Amino acid sequence: MTLIEVAGLHKAFGDNQVLRGIDFTSEEGTATALLGPSGSGKTTVLRSLNVLETPDAGTVRIADASVDFNSLPEDKQLRRREIAALRARSGMVFQSHNLFPHKTVLENLIEGPVQVQGREPDEAVADARRLLEQVGLDGREDSYPAQLSGGQQQRVGIARALALKPQVVLLDEPTSALDPELVGEVLGVIKDLAQEGWTLAIVTHEVRFARDVADQVLFLDGGVVAEQGGPEVLVDPQHERTKQFLSRILAAG
Repeated sequence: MTLIEVAGLHKAFGDNQVLRGIDFTSEEGTATALLGPSGSGKTTVLRSLNVLETPDAGTVRIADASVDFNSLPEDKQLRRREIAALRARSGMVFQSHNLFPHKTVLENLIEGPVQVQGREPDEAVADARRLLEQVGLDGREDSYPAQLSGGQQQRVGIARALALKPQVVLLDEPTSALDPELVGEVLGVIKDLAQEGWTLAIVTHEVRFARDVADQVLFLDGGVVAEQGGPEVLVDPQHERTKQFLSRILAAG
């Protein structure tokens, strides 16, 4: 089943045309990795999936929710409902955790399910405790974000996204803000999610990780998908720009 479908996605910031017609699909239960140089548009694609960035044109569908950005409906309420439905299908993991500093780990996890989704607090708490165990943080329910390492905070961020029971998990450079020694623990959690059959879309610069985890790789350059395929794209790329990028990244690593 195709769970994510993106067609003709365009986005400009002023005179800077960041996306120039992005098309791709992702199947349910697969991991899609978006790679490319800085400014290639990969984060803008990810943020367009839940309309944190509003595309100038194109369509985005996740499961049974879709938004056509090629035209604006006369009924503005309808567009708001469409966007809300699209956002409800995904959970977002940001680069820099974005946890509420004044709330405990447990309170961070139940905020969305209770306040946004209207779920019963007891149910949300039980789910949160299970998720914390899943990401290796059982026993830290009453800790505050400042009492956790960067890697632990990011694992809380992943658990918080999962607490919404999304159909797709969006991860925007989930390790870029971490010290090198903490990267592995977060990548391990994401790898487990992929093996458990979560549908993931991951913007990452971790080439070896993408090669191990991704079912599909999109290499973006200049706002277009320059190369697309399975993880073998990262072993034997056909596009010269992809070859240059991988050579530079792997040499630096």
